[in-house]
Amino acid sequence: MRGGGNVSLKVLVMTAQILLNILRHSIVKMEAINLLILDECHHAVKKHPYSLVMSEFYHTTPKEKRPSVFGMTASPVNLKGVSSQVDCAVKIRNLESKLDSVVCTIKDRKELEKHVPMPSEVVVEYDKASSLWSLHEKIKQMEQTVEEAARSSSRRSKWQFMGARDAGAKEELRQVYGVSERTESDGAANLIQKLRAINYALGELGQWCAYKVAHAFLTALQNDERANHQLDIKFQESYLVTVVSLLQCNLSEGAISENNATGSDMDDASVNGNEPNELEEGELATSHIVSGGEHVDVIIGAAVADGKVTPKVQSLIKILLKYQHTEDFRAIIFVERVVAALVLPKVFMELPSLSFVKSASLIGHNNSQEMRTSQMQDTIARFRDGRVTVLVATSVAEEGLDIRQCNVVIRFDLAKTVLAYIQSRGRARKPGSDYILMVERENLSHVAFLKNARNSEETLRKEAIERTDISHLKDTCSINSGEAVDGTMYQVQSTGAVVSLNSAVGLIHFYCSQLPSDRYSILHPEFTIKHHETPGGLMEYSCELQLPCNAPFEKLEGPPCKSMRLAQQAVCLAACKKLHEMGAFTDMLLPDKGIGAETDKVEQNDEGDPLPGTARQREFYPEGVADILQGEWILSGKGCEEPKIFNLYMYSVNCENTGFSKDPLLNQVSEFAVIFGAELDAEVLSMSMDLFVARAVITKASLVYEGLIKFRETQLTSLKSFHVRLMSIVLDVDVEPSNTPWDTAKAYLFVPLAGGKSTDPVHLIDWALIDEVTKTDAWINPLQRARPDVYLGTNERTLGGDRREYGFAKLRHGMANEQKSHPTYGIRGAVAQFDVVKASGLAPHRDASRVPFQVDLTNGKLMMADSCIMVEDLGGKIVTAAHSGKRFYVDSVRFDMTAENSFPRKEGYLGPLEYGSYAEYYKQKYGVELIYRQQPLIRARGVSYCKNLLSPRFEHSDGHDAVSEETPEKTYYVFLPPELCFVHPLPGSLVRGAQRLPSIMRRIESMLLAVQLKDIINYPVPASKILEALTAASCQETFCYERAELLGDAYLKWVVSRFLFLKYPQKHEGQLTRMRQQMVSNMVLYRYALNKGLQSYIQADRFAPSRWASPGVLPVFDEDTKEADSSLFYEEIDSDERLSRKIHNTDGYEEDEMEDGELESDSSSYRVLSGKTLADVVEALIGVYYVEGGKCAANHLMRWIGIEIDFDLKEIKYSVKPSTVPDNILKSIDFDSLEGSLNCKFSDRGLLVEAITHASRPSSGVSCYQRLEFVGDAVLDHLITRYLFFTYTDLPPGRLTDLRAAAVNNENFARVAVKHNLHTHLRHGSSALEKQIRDFVKEVQNELSKPGFNSFGLGDCKAPKVLGDIFESIAGAIFLDSGCITASVWEVFQPLLNPMVTPETLPMHPVRELQERCQQQAEGLEYKATRTGNLAIVEVYVDGVQVGVAHNPQKKMAQKLAARNALVALKEKESAEAKESGEVDGKEKNGSQSFTRQTLNDICLRRNWPMPIYQCIHEGGPAHAKRFTFAVRVNTSDRGWTDECIGDPMPSVKKAKDSAAVLLLELLNKWYTR
Repeated sequence: MRGGGNVSLKVLVMTAQILLNILRHSIVKMEAINLLILDECHHAVKKHPYSLVMSEFYHTTPKEKRPSVFGMTASPVNLKGVSSQVDCAVKIRNLESKLDSVVCTIKDRKELEKHVPMPSEVVVEYDKASSLWSLHEKIKQMEQTVEEAARSSSRRSKWQFMGARDAGAKEELRQVYGVSERTESDGAANLIQKLRAINYALGELGQWCAYKVAHAFLTALQNDERANHQLDIKFQESYLVTVVSLLQCNLSEGAISENNATGSDMDDASVNGNEPNELEEGELATSHIVSGGEHVDVIIGAAVADGKVTPKVQSLIKILLKYQHTEDFRAIIFVERVVAALVLPKVFMELPSLSFVKSASLIGHNNSQEMRTSQMQDTIARFRDGRVTVLVATSVAEEGLDIRQCNVVIRFDLAKTVLAYIQSRGRARKPGSDYILMVERENLSHVAFLKNARNSEETLRKEAIERTDISHLKDTCSINSGEAVDGTMYQVQSTGAVVSLNSAVGLIHFYCSQLPSDRYSILHPEFTIKHHETPGGLMEYSCELQLPCNAPFEKLEGPPCKSMRLAQQAVCLAACKKLHEMGAFTDMLLPDKGIGAETDKVEQNDEGDPLPGTARQREFYPEGVADILQGEWILSGKGCEEPKIFNLYMYSVNCENTGFSKDPLLNQVSEFAVIFGAELDAEVLSMSMDLFVARAVITKASLVYEGLIKFRETQLTSLKSFHVRLMSIVLDVDVEPSNTPWDTAKAYLFVPLAGGKSTDPVHLIDWALIDEVTKTDAWINPLQRARPDVYLGTNERTLGGDRREYGFAKLRHGMANEQKSHPTYGIRGAVAQFDVVKASGLAPHRDASRVPFQVDLTNGKLMMADSCIMVEDLGGKIVTAAHSGKRFYVDSVRFDMTAENSFPRKEGYLGPLEYGSYAEYYKQKYGVELIYRQQPLIRARGVSYCKNLLSPRFEHSDGHDAVSEETPEKTYYVFLPPELCFVHPLPGSLVRGAQRLPSIMRRIESMLLAVQLKDIINYPVPASKILEALTAASCQETFCYERAELLGDAYLKWVVSRFLFLKYPQKHEGQLTRMRQQMVSNMVLYRYALNKGLQSYIQADRFAPSRWASPGVLPVFDEDTKEADSSLFYEEIDSDERLSRKIHNTDGYEEDEMEDGELESDSSSYRVLSGKTLADVVEALIGVYYVEGGKCAANHLMRWIGIEIDFDLKEIKYSVKPSTVPDNILKSIDFDSLEGSLNCKFSDRGLLVEAITHASRPSSGVSCYQRLEFVGDAVLDHLITRYLFFTYTDLPPGRLTDLRAAAVNNENFARVAVKHNLHTHLRHGSSALEKQIRDFVKEVQNELSKPGFNSFGLGDCKAPKVLGDIFESIAGAIFLDSGCITASVWEVFQPLLNPMVTPETLPMHPVRELQERCQQQAEGLEYKATRTGNLAIVEVYVDGVQVGVAHNPQKKMAQKLAARNALVALKEKESAEAKESGEVDGKEKNGSQSFTRQTLNDICLRRNWPMPIYQCIHEGGPAHAKRFTFAVRVNTSDRGWTDECIGDPMPSVKKAKDSAAVLLLELLNKWYTR
């Protein structure tokens, strides 16, 4: 390729028609081609694409810019033969001129024979078939009857039966553009085609073959999925059934029942008749066929005489039998008609003697029984490797098929041209091959053709070599000039695209096929020919073109022409020009589909990469930080310059607990303030956030401005040191204040408050604590700093961090599998290899040889690992265990317990004791010899890691059981020897308070970003609402953008639809839809979001403190912590060390809760956002601005984001022209009834006529409803979504989406249309549609008669889409008629839609209900779908057992009905089982009760109540027979809290909840059924 185009592509391979198309539409120009290689170039004659490419483009291109041409052919003359050497010379010269080339061939064939051996030619004669005259006549009569029926059809095309029968335009459309145009009279035309094929088979192959053909046609028709809806299929079926019964016969009948049958035998050249009584014996005696053929002769001989099989077929069978023992036999049989290619393999299959033949058909695309390219390739591949040995092929196999193994070619039907004769012979590629020509005996035309073909081949070869002089002949070289530009043409100057008389008809047909349509509307151009007599007495013709009703214009009259065909071409050329001028054609002269290409529902491109804007497309983005947090001051304190003064703003963190907890630590929390470099926005201070600190306690946190403080540099240095020490422990990141990586992008500090009040805010800071923490020597000890696991070599995170994969449990698991014993932890139950604490060297004075001295307990002192401490000083402290590096809050000192006390037994463990005492445990497990065994033990509880407190971890709104519901809340206490504990420099209350700071700051940072975005957008909307629009549901916080996104999506679709509809009155619905897709698709919105930098503002990940960057303390990501097996943090200690005794506490501190989704891979250190999230945020922002500021705010936001349309109706220069509907149509419509159903009077009734007119109705000057449906669909979607959004303000996003889906869908709209009798006014012209509507109306009436049924998308009958469409188009008509006022549409449609769907009436889809039920019961669910005829059958299996089955023409409907049947069966089975076991209430039946609990959850969802609250009120019994008792209650919206329903004691938590749920259901049943 020269220049342009895709430079990386050097060679393009395509069909001739595609080349012609891309040249005509100027996608590629002739000048861009260097070399044009034409295979089978003999086709370059007449109107073949090769010929048109050369005449229209090659010869019109300047010579210096033309490509070189290389043509290949077996014969340059594609005719029945040549009459003389001169005739041959003329034809070759014409082809040379057309292709601007010279013919070349080889002189000596011997050289060629070495590579392409010539097969030996054999002629086999067969007898003429006896005529089955009566059968032929009956089938011909049927043909005539069908033709009459088609001709009298009221909806047939006017051009259909005119002269040239559409002059092949439909065929041109199929060949040129690869699309098939459907017409309603296709049924009749199709049937005539089939009857002719059957008649051909009857004459050429015999009655039995014709019967097989007819039977195949009938079977294919009955299996057609459309059979229920297509009347033409029923019409065809009635005729074919008659034909099948007429032809029905059996091959063996002739031999058995026909006594007067005459057999026949065959040599290669003769057929001898035998007398009837000699049949069997004679056949056996004279047969020249090898064994295995005798039986065939008997049957076939009799069948031939009977007319069931023709002598021609018999002759073919005998030829094949000759090759029974040929090694690697591979044959191609060439037939003329597709029907023969399809039926002959069936003949071979029926005959036992031909069992060695494995046959298949190979046919092309140009027929109704076409093969797909993939099927053709598969058949050829099977022939090549021997899975198929005989290929029965049409002419499609004559060209280009290279099978080296092929050793026999049989011409069952003689070739029509010399070329076909030569080419089919060339398929026999193997040396020693046979080329068998089957010729009818005494058929002179067959003999003449063979003679001519052989002579012509020699003449052609001779001419190509010697070249005859034909210069004396005139007019032989005027080939180019006559066809270079065939008549007139229309060219687009900007692109060079051209349409000529040759291509205009096909292009108009293609345009009509691309207009929006459904299966009931047949869109094609109609032509009416008018005759005109000229003054000279000559006849001229003009053609009137009528386009479908959704085209920009309907009628066009063409100029007078000399022929009907020319008249049709001329009017089509004029129409192409007009359509281009009106914008219906692009400058490439292709139908305009809107902007760009369609990308609906495509998730990836050709390379398999996800497309932008899809959920699968995920990219890394830097995390956004609000500009207000920037500050150079954070870098201070390094230099020795003059001391500076820093003006900073202090905000105290105000926390108030709501709810009650028995846990004392929840209230023992230090207070903090945050120091910022700039003053925060008032909206940040007015924001209050909920921190979910414990099951029954929510802390409300907010910032309070304390004032501007002037800090000296030394003070700031102390604050920074304190901040780093504190946060390094809280976040478990080992950072030293001296080498902290400060970043000016995020400048703020946490400072402790001393309590009390002061006028000077600087005095509120607890400077004493800051000094104490920053100046202590305790930080020298590695165990007191963050990450003591690194020092101890255990890879176990202790405080902070949420990646606790390497715990004692994992180590113990490793030892159990005979792995090497761990140097620190040894093997469970065995003596450790060395003293861990001594080896660490961190605890002084630990020498086993020293005589232990008694500690004087009366003084209240305890000997710690590195110091003595007063008992009272331990209160509220944190201690670090020297042997494990874990940290604990000190609860109390247990003077009643020492290291000599017996070691507790593991709960439920009944085996022998492993350790006698605590001292023995430490000796065996850690190699530590306790010195002060008489010291009291410290009772302590683990310091939890820092958690995300923004997610409601203790509420499970989805109704499913979760870990926290399964187990009552527990607080785990451990008992530690003081001598193995270091006192930590940070007080417990300080750490507990600091653990809340990451969650608080995450919300403040997010809010500051929202404020910043609000300022950029510059429209007064609350920043808290903008934050909501920026927060994804994946954050699992108390708000997200999904509700707003739903509203924004509908509003955006509506505004853009309205603009396009009014701006482009000439564009049809398909163009408008694609244009809208290009303006509001996720890909476009994603790009808008990137352009505006929204990726920096979005919150899309669930907050994990371990991944959060605090100023100066950046997160650490371990390479070795990517595995995801883990157990609960401090349960781990309990299960391993068994140092603790559980004390049940109904509230429980938050440390025992595990965060969902925390154990992710290290990629979580980056912000990964999907393209869809960015697009969703744009829609959510539109929704938020619409809610807060109405249309003006939403339009302002859309302009800012970059959606460039006119939002104000006044700006859109539109004019709704009054409709001009003919009076006869207006009179035919019952407007009073229609307007009465709508309760609305139309000013312009033409709009209403258009709204009820389907495209299948002949236009008569009225457009169809498609454009109105486009705008009506968008306005209804917007209005209904808005109504649901503002009516159900507290409904979760998922339920709101379900409500919208149930209200805005075709099934619901269709049922509303039927309910108000709108369907009776539909103007259409399809009998199939009429029948489907009638069936649907009947089904709807049955549905409405069922008790408690509602129509929200769950009916058993699928609605015709047309009924939903007219409902929407009427909405569009009202919108236009009212002067484009949406309120007018809602006034009319709200009453029509009543009763609107509500959470109570929203049914669960049976498929979803069954899926959820099986998930709860842990049962395997499987659907198996099959199709029989036109019915889909779906079976439902639960745990391998069939529980439901249903059938329906639509597979989805069958699946739904099968799921419903399965649910009914399962519920009946459960009830029966419950009755049998005497447990009707089902309290002990776990299976049904899980279902009962789901029912309770469903009731809460439908009534918009919070989820039921379960509470364990008792747990008791021995370890092997525990019992749980649960209570449940629910807060109803109308009657408040229910009483607490207490279930029976049960052996598991689930069953205990089930028991309580049954009682609550009974209570609700009493309340609401009185």
